[in-house]
Parts: sequence; structure tokens; C-alpha cells
Amino acid sequence: MRPDAEPDDRVAALLRDRLRAADEEIETPPGLWERVRSADAPPRRAAIGARLRTGWAIAAAAVLVCAVALGAWWLVRPTADTPPADRGRFDASVTVFNAEGPCRPLRTLECALRLAKDPYAEYAAPGNTAGRVWHGDRLAAACVVTRGTMVTDESGISSTRWYLVRNREGAEGWLPGVRTRNTAELRTCSADEARNSP
Repeated sequence: MRPDAEPDDRVAALLRDRLRAADEEIETPPGLWERVRSADAPPRRAAIGARLRTGWAIAAAAVLVCAVALGAWWLVRPTADTPPADRGRFDASVTVFNAEGPCRPLRTLECALRLAKDPYAEYAAPGNTAGRVWHGDRLAAACVVTRGTMVTDESGISSTRWYLVRNREGAEGWLPGVRTRNTAELRTCSADEARNSP
């Protein structure tokens, strides 16, 4: 599932629940169906009063629906402290971690770790490479995707987190969460950043 679909699904589910609850609260006035079925029409004044009550109930339901929609929007709206989606902001850093102990001191092709082009594609796919990094490299990091493709390292640790990084040579790509022991707080990547992979 793409990151931009998650808030929409949550809002839709919340709206469905609230509308269902509002629907259950609206009751048919007592005796309405008997009056409709009967041949005797109620006096005009009673009919006007019933219409007014029904009109108020519909208006109240509409106000409730609007309040629920506004509340749902308020929960998922962007806030003033949300940074703009700026791919040039690599203001944090992460350190590369290789689970294979013998490879840690070596900077050989066999010990290089891949930066991926797409955090939602298979990590080992032939066309999913954006660059190389080695154990101990300090990479500039922009943001993190929390629901990418799951990757398991050689020691059995798995993660769906992916970091948008830039290596020393300037190559931008996605570093799987299992390839770092990150302790820095990073913002979540916007949907545009996650979709527009390097």
C-alpha cells in the first residue's frame, strides 16, 4: 500500500463509523407508518408540525455529518510544523551498518551494500540500484518511509523502514532500515518523495 493511501483509508473508515452511528440515532416518529397507511389524512396543522420535526431531524443529521467530516479533516490536515516536501533537505544523518562482521572493515564490491531506487520494489531486483555504501559510512538523510518492502539482513533482523539518503559521491537512494542502527529522529517522507524515487 502506498503511503498516500493510508490517511484516506483511515478518514473513510472514521466517516463510515460516524455516519453509521448518526443513522442509528435517527428514529422514525412514533405512529408515522400507521398514519401513512390510514385513509384518514391528519389535520393540516399536525401534518405541518410533523414536516417541521422531520425537517429539523434532517438538518440536524446534515450538521452532524458536516461536523464529522470537518473533524476527520482536522485530524489528518497538514500542520504548520510539518516541513515542506523538499528533496534537497538532507539535514540528518544515518550510519551504515553491515550485519556481516568480516565485511565491516573492507571496502570491496563484495562487501558493498546497495542503495535502492524504489523502497516498494524488491531490494535485490537487478534494476533497483542507485549506488553503493559500506559499513560505517555516514550518509545524509532526508526522511523515512515506514511501510516499504520488508528486508531481512544476514543476522535475521527484518524491517519495512527505508531511509532516503545521499552518499559521499552524491548518489541519492533508499537505504533499508536493517542496514543502519539509526538513533536520529527523521521526519516521515511525503507521498511525493516516496513516489518520486531517485
